[in-house]
Amino acid sequence: MTAPGGSATVVGRDGERAALSEFLAAPGGQALVLRGETGVGKSVLLDHAAALAAPGHEVIRAAGVEAESELPYAGLHQLLYPLLPHLSGLDEGHRAVFDVVFGLRAGTAPSVMSLGIAVLDLLTLAASQRPLLLVLDDGQWLDASSIEVCGFVGRRLAGSSVKLLAAVRSDVGSRFDTAALPELALAPLSDEDAGRLLDLRHPGLGRQARGAVLEHARGNPLALLELPPHVGSGEPLGFGAVPLSRRLQHVYGMRIEGLSGSVREELLRGALDGVGRPGSGTRYRMRDTGEAVAAGLLEADPATGDLVFRHPLIRSTVVQLATPNQRRAAHEDLARVHRDDVERHARHLAASRVDPDEQVAAALEAAAESATRRGGAVAAVAWLTRAAELSETPADRSRRLGDAAFIAGHAALLDQAQKLVRADPAPGRAESPATAIASAYVALYEDGDVRSAHRRVAAAIENLRDDDTETPTRLVDLLLATSLYAGDSASWQHTEQLMDSLRDRVHPLSAVYRHAWSDVVRHGAGVPEQVEQAFADVAALEPWDVSRLAVAAYHVDTLGRYRPSLQRAVDREVETGAVANGMTMLHLIMLDQLAAGEWDEAERTGQRALELNLAHGNALFAHHTRAYLGLLAALRGRLERARELQAVVDAWARPRGVGFLTQIADATGTAAALSEGDYEAAYLHAIGITRPGSFEPYAHQATRTLLDLVEAAVHTGRLDQARLHAQAALDAGLPGISPRLAVITYGAVTMTTADEKEAEEMYRRAEAEPDGGGFPFELARIRLAHGVRLRHTQGPKAARPLLARAAETFDRLGATGWAERAQTELRALGVATGVSPAHLTALTWQEHRIAELAASGLTNKEIGERMHLSPRTVSSHLYRVFPKLGITSRAALRDALGKLGR
Repeated sequence: MTAPGGSATVVGRDGERAALSEFLAAPGGQALVLRGETGVGKSVLLDHAAALAAPGHEVIRAAGVEAESELPYAGLHQLLYPLLPHLSGLDEGHRAVFDVVFGLRAGTAPSVMSLGIAVLDLLTLAASQRPLLLVLDDGQWLDASSIEVCGFVGRRLAGSSVKLLAAVRSDVGSRFDTAALPELALAPLSDEDAGRLLDLRHPGLGRQARGAVLEHARGNPLALLELPPHVGSGEPLGFGAVPLSRRLQHVYGMRIEGLSGSVREELLRGALDGVGRPGSGTRYRMRDTGEAVAAGLLEADPATGDLVFRHPLIRSTVVQLATPNQRRAAHEDLARVHRDDVERHARHLAASRVDPDEQVAAALEAAAESATRRGGAVAAVAWLTRAAELSETPADRSRRLGDAAFIAGHAALLDQAQKLVRADPAPGRAESPATAIASAYVALYEDGDVRSAHRRVAAAIENLRDDDTETPTRLVDLLLATSLYAGDSASWQHTEQLMDSLRDRVHPLSAVYRHAWSDVVRHGAGVPEQVEQAFADVAALEPWDVSRLAVAAYHVDTLGRYRPSLQRAVDREVETGAVANGMTMLHLIMLDQLAAGEWDEAERTGQRALELNLAHGNALFAHHTRAYLGLLAALRGRLERARELQAVVDAWARPRGVGFLTQIADATGTAAALSEGDYEAAYLHAIGITRPGSFEPYAHQATRTLLDLVEAAVHTGRLDQARLHAQAALDAGLPGISPRLAVITYGAVTMTTADEKEAEEMYRRAEAEPDGGGFPFELARIRLAHGVRLRHTQGPKAARPLLARAAETFDRLGATGWAERAQTELRALGVATGVSPAHLTALTWQEHRIAELAASGLTNKEIGERMHLSPRTVSSHLYRVFPKLGITSRAALRDALGKLGR
């Protein structure tokens, strides 16, 4: 797209050039991605933009290299290489972040957010004297970790003096596809501009040849420039329907095949090691390649003098034309060059082998471990898979395939994990522990098959060798997860027996998970302290142990203390490969937001988690998230939405035996009924979770619905059952297990005791619980119930403050049904409220008829006989009618119905 002699005369692209000028002239920092097919002219437009910016900007250029696309942060190192002298101006924390990701010191891989913030600070410092333009070509070849950081940074450049301009191929997928950066799409040149370019560069082309080139190039500038010499020499084009990139590879291939053998070998080593742009570090440097330079295949980089390929297609063609033996020999040479780089050495060494080689397999295993520490989960899976192929024994092969599948599962690559499992049929012997872990992981999270997952893991534990010290903990932790989701006594009892049989062969943290996830009534004492002790050194924990400990904290209601750790880690986990772990963390953040009364935020977090679950085919997590979104909808009075989600979750979970989710579905039904004042329905839902006076073993919702069951029992006249259940909570020692259980236990006793002094004492304890303020919805319910009691026992003055606080909390949370109830009580005290009369008078036909009969003086039993309803159902309907009419007693029904009629 430039005139002969190298002058920057761009043909066509008026709209794109105007967009780039606007981009460069716009105030503040921003990012832009140029997207188009191979050879469409992205690089020329980058050159054009760099030339426009040069007078006023410092311009830094980099290019992605396909051979380095598996090496975490290789692309970021190249992009930042010219700016590294500015590191001395950063604080020690940010310098340490760069040292870790660039391999200069050992340490835990930073999150995308931590690294992105450090990069932003470095760019801001570098641009403090002069605006900075970062130009990135072939962005599709950047490693995934570097792209995530570029995306993070690109979305946060506003207010800085830094601009990022990147070019990516539209025919090659990359993480830039989901980076959410502004894009400028590059289409092929118009027929007119294509003809102009061709005539400018090849003015002597005959009419027939010119027509053939235009037909085959189809507006692609690179093809327009490269094809004419071959057409002019009389060589047939003969490409047929071959994709454009294949055509151009053919063009370059003819040049490459004309080179001497030694030059082609040198080009092959350079192509396989990713020869590219400045900051190339230890990449292979080609020498003695004058023939290739003369053929227009290589050019000298003006910054370093190193020889680089003129176009990525040349590099790809060099590799494609080499024989397998030639490629293996080149890789072996490169492995020797990079013997001090664990990842690069192992990668080249593995590519040089065909037959099993345990030494190479072990090197790949070490490289995978290094990549995992630095956030390269995808590369780790690939390297472990290759290590399995090179393993000399079936046991090592199975172990490495299992490790690859395990990491793939944590990266939410469930399809890949399943393929890895199928690649290890283990003929003639029992399933290996590693394969059992991977296959059970897929069965559990992709299909919700808790029975199969539990059976396979349990069998693997029973068949463990005595000398196997590595896999017991993995097996036990997965068995605990399957038992958690199964939610039944049989699964948990079998799990506990197996854990007891292993004694000290599993990690101490597994005992914490066991006690918290199984049954907090019987095993929860002391768990909060154990979780706190484990979190004291959070930096030393594996990411999955952070999320598992947070699950334990949720079960004992101390999750709020650790939410900052989850929020710091979640972006790193999602964006650097450990997606399943990130899903769990997002889910936990949602649960803590729900508990803390941050319901709008909880809904947004839940929706984000659900989208992530669906995108990665994780059906179990998707339904788990739907379950809590349904519960949240029920609490907010969005009953149609709540019952829709409840039905979806129940229909999926119940046939599969996923008791954990069916219990949440029952809790959603309970909450929805309470929200609309249908206490009879709420009671029936609640006793489906646990019977009054007991806490069903291993039923996690049994304690969480304590207040629901008690309140529903009180409002349906089942006072004996309500008192029995509240007393059972005290007898079980629930207040000593968690702050939330303390609040709702004291609240339940307050609602049920006939002793006024005890009611006051228990209410005082609920209010005084040190961490009780972290559960505003529960406290508001207790205040409402106690306020109603005070109105009857001590009068309006004593009741008003509690009712007002309850109403304010419900209103702030958006708990509409509860807010209406509290406001009705306040109106009974003569306090004006903002409830809409239209909403208050929205009676169904059945509610209206029951209200009329009650107003005429009939008892609930007599109304039930007339309408073929039970007395308790009649009572439940009247409890819904009272707040809608703004009254609190049957005596006021006649007047309220009269006003409604008028």
